[in-house]
Amino acid sequence: MVFDPDIAQTRFGYGRSPKVVGPQGVDEMLALLRAPEVQMPWFPFPSDAEMREKMLALLNARRKISKAEKGSDAQQALQKAFKTARRASKQEGAKWIGATLARRVWSRDGLRERLVAFWNDHFSAPGKNVIYRYTEPAYVANAIRPHVGGRFEDMLIAAVLHPQMLHFLDQNNSVGPNSAIAKKRPQKNLGLNENLAREILELHTLGVGGGYTQDDVRQLAELLTGVTTIQKEGTAYLSKRAEPGPETVLGKEYGTRRARVSDVHAVLRDLARHPDTARHITHKLAVHFVSDTPDEDLLVSMGARYLETDGDLAEVVEAMLRHSAAWAAVEDGAGNFKQPELFVSSALRALAVPKKQLRDVKSHQLERLLGTPLRTMGQPWRRPFGPDGFEEDDGHWLTAQGMAARLQWALGVPAEVLDALPDPRDFVQTTLGTSAPASVRFAAETAENRREGVALVLMSPAFQRV
Repeated sequence: MVFDPDIAQTRFGYGRSPKVVGPQGVDEMLALLRAPEVQMPWFPFPSDAEMREKMLALLNARRKISKAEKGSDAQQALQKAFKTARRASKQEGAKWIGATLARRVWSRDGLRERLVAFWNDHFSAPGKNVIYRYTEPAYVANAIRPHVGGRFEDMLIAAVLHPQMLHFLDQNNSVGPNSAIAKKRPQKNLGLNENLAREILELHTLGVGGGYTQDDVRQLAELLTGVTTIQKEGTAYLSKRAEPGPETVLGKEYGTRRARVSDVHAVLRDLARHPDTARHITHKLAVHFVSDTPDEDLLVSMGARYLETDGDLAEVVEAMLRHSAAWAAVEDGAGNFKQPELFVSSALRALAVPKKQLRDVKSHQLERLLGTPLRTMGQPWRRPFGPDGFEEDDGHWLTAQGMAARLQWALGVPAEVLDALPDPRDFVQTTLGTSAPASVRFAAETAENRREGVALVLMSPAFQRV
């Protein structure tokens, strides 16, 4: 294995920056990942408790409107107050997106930031209503981010039992058919919902083709029935909702007639350590970071490390980074094609967009600079079209509409986020480094103006592929 600082930043981070010096070796990359995250106090993320408080305030304000006399002065005043609170929440949401982008632009630990985005996609849980759309940053900050260098089982438990996921996959509607609450209220037609159980097996752990059956899905769904959310407290376990056990998942029995949350944790830990989970997770990581068709020996190495360490994700990442296949140079037509979000984020890093610009971004500015363009490129910001996240296959993103949207962004946005654009002759060097092709250098040198020169660099295959 031969370490390449440019590949380290582009393939395993958010690209080169004229202001931030990237890691100078695999040891340093891993040390950064294993160490506590460097805090950015000027770009804070919300805690789950803070987010619940804010969302409860919005819900209560909306309830007061519905209870007031229709068309009365009191109702109109309540509606006005609610709209003001909604605008404030929208702006706060923009601040949290700005915080995410700031870490991508200014952190030396680009690998951590890429892993946060990867696992956020793996455990996709976009809000299904206006309230939960604003709570997603807290979900990522508290269920995903702390675990990217830890054990997969800890992240699995934190993510799938988080209120965001429980709401997204309708777990709050799942009640054991033979539970105490179902027997007490038979007229309510309370019943089992298998959504969460199915996605845990099919997407989060064993993967499509993993060794599970429909009976495993149902048994796991029954084991999960006590898990729900309480608005003021977050995730809770209510034994009166739980299906009396025991349940059998993949041939192992969990629980007794007395429902316990510890049984839910036990099945999730066993699923996390399963060989099919090792295969599924390591293949996804290799595809995302290295190639749509990853080297077989790389997969074997990563899978073996996963099983040896009971799913220690930092160890799995180390197995990837120490394999020669991970450092293969990008040739014509080779290398992963950047998804739109990665393209935009790496471009902002290459431009070294000032911290203040990201900290003070307004919601309407963010929509123009990020929201609308990403939707046009086919990847709305953290809103995949299903629980399986966004497509990894390069061909999905190589479309005429998508490329036209990237070009429009490259021609317009850099000038909006910077007071002065860099000289394209310098920009090509700071952005692509020693790997910059002669053709791209020539295009940068002969561009008619800085706006077009910067766009030419950002649209070059050398920048679009990692």
